[in-house]
Amino acid sequence: MRRVAESADPWRRLALEPPRAWGDTPVSGALRVEPADFRVDEKLGFQPDGGEAHRLLLVEKQGANTLFVARQLAARSGKPPGDIGFAGQKDRRAIARQWFSVPAGRESASFIGYTGEGFRVLEEHPHSRKLRRGALAGNRFRIRVRGLQGDAATIGARIEHLQSAGVPNYYGMQRFGNEGSNLDRIRRWLESGRLPRGREPRAFVLSSARSLGFNTVLGARVAAASWNRLLPGEVVNLAGSASVFAAEHPDEGLQRRLREGDISPTGPLCGAGGLLPGGEAGRVEGEALEAVAPLPALLAVAGVRAERRALVLRPAGFSHRIEGDVLEVEFELPRGAFATTVLRELLDVRVPEASGD
Repeated sequence: MRRVAESADPWRRLALEPPRAWGDTPVSGALRVEPADFRVDEKLGFQPDGGEAHRLLLVEKQGANTLFVARQLAARSGKPPGDIGFAGQKDRRAIARQWFSVPAGRESASFIGYTGEGFRVLEEHPHSRKLRRGALAGNRFRIRVRGLQGDAATIGARIEHLQSAGVPNYYGMQRFGNEGSNLDRIRRWLESGRLPRGREPRAFVLSSARSLGFNTVLGARVAAASWNRLLPGEVVNLAGSASVFAAEHPDEGLQRRLREGDISPTGPLCGAGGLLPGGEAGRVEGEALEAVAPLPALLAVAGVRAERRALVLRPAGFSHRIEGDVLEVEFELPRGAFATTVLRELLDVRVPEASGD
């Protein structure tokens, strides 16, 4: 993204400007010129079950972040904010349709039509359980890029390539705060040895630190052209699941499954425990993480549980159209993936205003 200026700070480069997999693009444009230029719809991984304990609410929001909406729903329902469920945080500078859960109370007034600053409730469904983080099948994006410059005739071919070959599954700049401000919070943690007080500030620092480590490893593998192939000792992810397994000596059958999108090599979400790569994959990962030491060890001490994340991201249902100097793209991504990581492989995007929740 052009919005991030060149910096001598290596962490900023690792987090915000990791290397592209498919080289520079001949096209540029402006993102988020208007709020309606960026739309996202959550896709639940289940159907409301009609239970009586909770209500699932579909909320459309614009100019309001997820935590703000959750607090407003809590106030409306008379419940503590921690009782309000949501699957993930959505960008404030977008039109987002997002699901929340609210515990059912004695009062029977419907939430449909309830509005607050920057949001309104569109649907309500009875459900038996609180909505948990990550309880999504994915997200559907519709994005406009304005003021196209360069050879726009190349966009169609590039989209076909990205859909078949995939893109690096980087964490987007939103994860690191406005202008990378969460990186400064990580440094203060390292210098003081103390995490911020409060559940939300603490969670932001820990998630940003894990994301920095992951982008660092993935960036090293993109630079070495090994992000989309299996190395000896790889920890492999089964597409569409959290299941992983070790592949000490990946054979051609596994490499073929990777090309077909059935599996992916993984990178670390650092913490305690978990399955670690060995062999060449382990060596590459360990060398890359030296650039962000001592974060991996500190995350383990902080009690964060180690996990693995796929290195390869494959957008689905990709379509596009161009009218004049405006490009509109639509695609679907699995939960936890960032639309901006797809866009940066498609074209050079200028962001007039800060992006992030």
